Amino acid sequence: MKFSKVLLAAFLGTLIALVINFFVKIGVISAMISSMSKDTETATVVKPNSLLYMKLNYDIPDRSTDNPFASINFNSMETVESTGLSQILRNIEHAQSDPNIKGIYLELSSIPTSTATLQELRSKLVEFKESGKFIACYGEAYSQSAYYIASVADHIWLNPEGMIDLHGMASQIMFYKHLFEKLDVEMQIVRGPNNRFKSAVEPYFLDKMSEANREQMEKLLGTVWGEILQGISQSRNISVDKLNQIADNLELMTSAEKSLEYGLVDQLYFKDQVLAELKNLTGSDKLNAINNDNYAKSYKEKNPSKNEVAVIYASGQIFDGKGSDDNIYSEDLSKTIRKAREDKDVKAVVLRVNSPGGSAVASAIIGRELDLTKEVKPVIVSMGNYAASGGYWISAKADYIFADPTTLTGSIGVFGTFPNLKGFLNDKVGLTFDVAKTNENADFGSVAEPLTPFQYAKLQENVVKTYDDFTGRVAEGRGLRQTYVDSIGQGRVWAGADAIELGLVDQLGDMEDAIAYAAEKAGLGSDYKVTELPKEKDFFTRIMESMNPSDELDAAMRQKMGVYYDYLQGLENLQKNTGIQARMPFDMIIE
Repeated sequence: MKFSKVLLAAFLGTLIALVINFFVKIGVISAMISSMSKDTETATVVKPNSLLYMKLNYDIPDRSTDNPFASINFNSMETVESTGLSQILRNIEHAQSDPNIKGIYLELSSIPTSTATLQELRSKLVEFKESGKFIACYGEAYSQSAYYIASVADHIWLNPEGMIDLHGMASQIMFYKHLFEKLDVEMQIVRGPNNRFKSAVEPYFLDKMSEANREQMEKLLGTVWGEILQGISQSRNISVDKLNQIADNLELMTSAEKSLEYGLVDQLYFKDQVLAELKNLTGSDKLNAINNDNYAKSYKEKNPSKNEVAVIYASGQIFDGKGSDDNIYSEDLSKTIRKAREDKDVKAVVLRVNSPGGSAVASAIIGRELDLTKEVKPVIVSMGNYAASGGYWISAKADYIFADPTTLTGSIGVFGTFPNLKGFLNDKVGLTFDVAKTNENADFGSVAEPLTPFQYAKLQENVVKTYDDFTGRVAEGRGLRQTYVDSIGQGRVWAGADAIELGLVDQLGDMEDAIAYAAEKAGLGSDYKVTELPKEKDFFTRIMESMNPSDELDAAMRQKMGVYYDYLQGLENLQKNTGIQARMPFDMIIE
């Protein structure tokens, strides 16, 4: 009942917001075009004794976007940070040698992004500290993800009325079994005989985790949580055992003083005290802070080299054909890879994979283009938050694979889902269907009738063959026996730290490590520049896309529904992921 009320309120509020947003955007567009025509753009000037300021209260994408509205929240009419990970890392690196930057100031509460992204960000902050400059952090309260980043700081301040939410990690999965029973809907599932860990289909016919899924989830969560604790332990000189004890007993939830007592923070400060302390640290009577978006405009990275290392971003679920930039579409990504292969200035390719998988056919199409590229120039993979199932399919035959310790990878398995809505349509809605056909199986694929035993058997053959193709591709690409790949596959998801021991990845490292390796593999030394692909769309195309009603509705619903949005998205994905899929359980929520 609570969910339905939230959904209805969010929908009605969104409709009103969309109408207002449309007219607001027209005004903003006019102002932006007028501003552009004056040609008065100048670089941002960084004042002496400045702080590089980061709030990071958003799901950090791999790359920044040129979308003129990406940094504007039209519901609140506030400017929001939207800088991508690659640009944040460049900013931190540039700030190390920038004489006008005294240090970094983090203002954190919650960072709704995955752990692998946090690890890459944290590693760069550790590197920044080696320059001798300081990092300070303040939070009114810290989520686990926020504190993981905060723990690297030289000065950690917590509001006297705040707390650190350190409680461990859990995976929450939504199951549809009883919903389908009430609606009289049957999800017909086809999966291979050796896909016992392919848990993406379990929500359709179970009401809780299978033992196999629980086994893999506990192993996965244990590895990721261990990485987080190890980082905090090293930075704050608190044992992992002690941190686990604190988490088990929820000891930091009672008062801010507990966080100070255990050494997790340095001072309990209100905001005015934080500002005064920052003035002392910068040696200035007036604070000058510049955020990531603006700091990126203060410097230009000039590189006269004609040699390019192309970083190709493969982010989102994998679908067939063409589509938006929010996901991976086989035709679009294949075209980008082909252009990089045919470009004589591109000497090596780094594929940045951040995908839970999707269409098996689309994955095979993309994999083919990468295979052809590998024949003429090095192809290196950098795995981000996810590189699982179809995401691993396209990665498997690269020359070398980097992964973060907390990357979710593997999930080598295949399944098919085919909804049967006959009971729902006949008994719940009152619709009946009849058919005339030329051949025995001409109506194959209809949602109004269940699969026949013959049709199911044919689909089973397809799934078995696709799984054999998948494991064969991994075996060839990784130099492993196919039987061994099957033994560590079967749909099982692994963390990067475990995957390296299994031979699924070559080295633990981030995107910068992958780029450096690609340049070395191509024999470039330091004579190269990085090009990001696919090229972003032009300004006016971005404007028109930003006014897409469906995108507006999605963004507004995400903001209004908060944590409930993930459940709505899970229901929406039921209709998108029919057919043969190579996908991990992407609707898994880790808290």
